[in-house]
Amino acid sequence: MAPPVSKRIKTLSVSRPIIYGNTAKKMGDHKPANAPVEHTHLWTIFVRDPRGEDISYYIKKVVFKLHETYPNHTRVVEAPPFELTETGWGEFDVNIKIYFIDEANEKQLNFYHRLRLHPYDNQANSDSTEINEAGETIIKSVFFDEVVFNEPHENFFQILMSKPGNLLPSNKTPKNIFSKQLEEEEIYRIKKGIDEIDKQIADLQEKIDEKDETV
Repeated sequence: MAPPVSKRIKTLSVSRPIIYGNTAKKMGDHKPANAPVEHTHLWTIFVRDPRGEDISYYIKKVVFKLHETYPNHTRVVEAPPFELTETGWGEFDVNIKIYFIDEANEKQLNFYHRLRLHPYDNQANSDSTEINEAGETIIKSVFFDEVVFNEPHENFFQILMSKPGNLLPSNKTPKNIFSKQLEEEEIYRIKKGIDEIDKQIADLQEKIDEKDETV
């Protein structure tokens, strides 16, 4: 006899917090033996629990798709920690796919992360940087999100309930680096937009002045 089909639990949602992103540092004169000569940074991209808990009870694997210039640029990580360390010289968008365990019977989660090798404001004095014990500047680009399972299957629900998720502190907490990270990046984007508009206005004014001189 075939096993009974697991039914979905109606009107119920279960969420699990995750953090994703990357850290990076300059390699200096000490480079891995296999690092191309033009590579300047060592970086690690990851998907983790905010508290460092094991998330493999509901995540089966994570696939990181790197820039096509990397050999074997689609990397599959099938066991925790769900992270990948590489070297490089430039920033690019990494496609991240999270696959859930078979009991979930859910589609993979697909999103992008911009690999950061430099601080947002080009200054090593913000929440996007830290100094490690060796005195090296570590660049951080880390974001918080929640994976939401709407109407999960009964079997998967039991697995999720076996290890209740941990939540981050409220956004009102000053030490919540994830909300501060988002705020800092948004301020950076706004400033870049303002600078670009100011440049366009100046260029347009210069053209107007040139035409006035010829009249």
